[in-house]
Amino acid sequence: MTGTDTIKQKAAGAGATGAGQAKAALQVFVGGACYGAMATTYKLAYAAGFTSAQVVASQAWFGCLFFALATLAGHALGHRWQRVGWKLALKLMSLGALTCLTSILYCYAMSVLPAPVALTLLFQFTWLGLVWQTVMTRRPPRPLQVVSALVIVFGTVFASGVYKTGIAGYDPVALLCALGAAVSCSLFVTFSGKVETPCSSEQRGVIVCAGSVVMSLTVCPDYIVSGVLAQGILPFAVIAGFFGMLCPVLLFGMGSPHLPAGLSTVMAAAELPVGLLIAMIVLGEPLGVVEWLGVIIILAGVCLAQVPSLLGGRETGRAVAGKAVS
Repeated sequence: MTGTDTIKQKAAGAGATGAGQAKAALQVFVGGACYGAMATTYKLAYAAGFTSAQVVASQAWFGCLFFALATLAGHALGHRWQRVGWKLALKLMSLGALTCLTSILYCYAMSVLPAPVALTLLFQFTWLGLVWQTVMTRRPPRPLQVVSALVIVFGTVFASGVYKTGIAGYDPVALLCALGAAVSCSLFVTFSGKVETPCSSEQRGVIVCAGSVVMSLTVCPDYIVSGVLAQGILPFAVIAGFFGMLCPVLLFGMGSPHLPAGLSTVMAAAELPVGLLIAMIVLGEPLGVVEWLGVIIILAGVCLAQVPSLLGGRETGRAVAGKAVS
């Protein structure tokens, strides 16, 4: 093999790396978009007479059930159950506890605050990821990452409609819960990429959701024996378990390890635009021109966050190709 061939292989590898990061970013983006279904699901469940605690427990239990079924299907296809040490299992269960804590705090905030206010405060997780990235790496985030997060937060103010209502005069406990949900959500997305496992994504998800189930017992310990399933919560439980646990846990677990913590939380910003679109279609909540402008600003911020990786891949490929020519 000639030196030129080797350099061409490196150039192809650099392109593959860029493509891999783009794929990871898309996985996290779709995972965040899945969360967008939750606000409408919560509202419909409340309207049907169910409590926030019952909805949270439904999300945890059915998420665990879906992952268990996926694991059994994988086992039938020849995938072996890998032994996971208790330390790693505790780390994974802690991830589940974090995502369940987000649901607990967010559900309570939504039951007290106007949805736009709760959404806006939850959406602060987009820049909190940059804080955790700075703490863990002891290096400041890239300027473009900061600008991207600021653009997303700016767009959120308009997309959610909070520019009309503000946040003054609302229940301070509910406001703190919404902010707490933002913190726990950002920690979940951040640490999803830091816990490496030797097992399949399905087995990983079962352990994560087991932690979520344990956390849900703190607010709804009698979920299984309460008869709530017979009372009609099943459709909401299926949607919450699928879009609130199965898809995000699976996609964040696949994509986050290949992205910086700050970029992961920025890419998860798809939640609000998708949530608003679902609310408009299902609940008939209108979106004005200003709200649509906010959605466009959010998507622009998400695209802005991807510029360094796209340019980096191209520049690396050009540099390597230039060496081949010389």
